[in-house]
Amino acid sequence: MSRNAQFFSQWTPLRLPWFLHLTALLLAGGLLPAAAEPPAVPASTVAPATINSRVVIAQDNAATHELVPDAGVIQGMVDHAITNLTDAKSLNAAWLNLVTTQDTVGIKVFSQPGAYAGTRPAVVTAVVKDLLAAGLPPQHIIVWDKRLIDLRLAGYLELAGKYGIRILGATEAGWDASTNYESSVLGTPRWGDLEFGETGDHIGRRSYVTKILTHEVTKIINIAPLMHHNQAGVSGCLYSLATGSVDNTFRFERSPEVMARSLPEIYALGIVGDRVVLSIVDALICQYEGEQRGLLHYSALLNELRFSRDPVALDALSLKEIETQRQLAGERAPKLGAELLDNAALLELGLADLRRIPVFRLP
Repeated sequence: MSRNAQFFSQWTPLRLPWFLHLTALLLAGGLLPAAAEPPAVPASTVAPATINSRVVIAQDNAATHELVPDAGVIQGMVDHAITNLTDAKSLNAAWLNLVTTQDTVGIKVFSQPGAYAGTRPAVVTAVVKDLLAAGLPPQHIIVWDKRLIDLRLAGYLELAGKYGIRILGATEAGWDASTNYESSVLGTPRWGDLEFGETGDHIGRRSYVTKILTHEVTKIINIAPLMHHNQAGVSGCLYSLATGSVDNTFRFERSPEVMARSLPEIYALGIVGDRVVLSIVDALICQYEGEQRGLLHYSALLNELRFSRDPVALDALSLKEIETQRQLAGERAPKLGAELLDNAALLELGLADLRRIPVFRLP
């Protein structure tokens, strides 16, 4: 994939009894609207140049029970979707179409919102089990995010004990002083950042890449929730991977314009975006308001998982879904995120035009 490098000169974990209680009230009151149908493109209209932007959607109303994921149903959805996305004859062949048994696969999650609002462990578990079945050694599978504490609170450390895989936080793994993203946007390095406590003219202008990517991972599977973000529009594939891969990221949160310019550039770093072989949107629940806090009363139950090699296409569909669900709920739909997606498309990270994205719903 070509790059234009010069293109631009706590929430606490949700307590289950309260969660289920409110769920019952919302379902009874009809406050969880039905899923909006993403635009579909007939196969005959799909140009060869857009084939890698194909989105495969698996949907099953039994995927959650009182908003708790059903592991067996989730596994079936993942297996069905990945074989269709890769056109493989078997499940193992589908995964080996994306990775090899010699790869170290980093499964990037977005765990800060917790197990019920961020990337759900049941979805990650299904991917882990498939990779193991395809022959990847457990130590070659890493589930990672920005901070280890978020992974622990979301329940991911249990996967390490059960399957022998590794769980890593980017901050705890450290930042590589030799690999960074530099911009004119000045930040104040915080505790955990490589330049924290240092002084000088250039301090705060660089964001250093995690050693997970420079020393460990050879391929990335990015799994993001369908979740609103105040600046980026959606806490999706681009936002999750870009902000999780580097330090000194608070400087990008100051405005939608800064985020729209910086996040695609970070994702476009060869050591980041070029290693992504698959993006998945955990769309079991769409949270259309509230950013990184789990807010059930701003959520819609979709029971979907969305798969693509194109992160921009997935984020474009997620942004449209959030706007649709806000409208169904009688909320104003702010026009945020479009500039970020357009910039990502200009950097050739994927398609942002919904009319050109081929969407296939599995039967």
